[in-house]
Amino acid sequence: MKDKNDIFNCLSDILVEEFEVDRNEITLDAQLYQELDLDSIDAVDLVIKLQELTGKKIEPETFKSVRTISDVVNAVDELIAV
Repeated sequence: MKDKNDIFNCLSDILVEEFEVDRNEITLDAQLYQELDLDSIDAVDLVIKLQELTGKKIEPETFKSVRTISDVVNAVDELIAV
């Protein structure tokens, strides 16, 4: 993953394949919990998938404030920049 666009595409793939989210519903502004119907268990699974992709440890606190797809993309971008 080189940039935010790559991150968005990888995240979209994960949401479609692992969580059966309709690809058409995945936008940067989409709310993870309200619009995409993810729950707290899904959020944990998503963090694990992102850790596998990035090879970096993601602290739970990082994801407590995440509400939208854009928030996830920005958090992952910051993580891989370190």
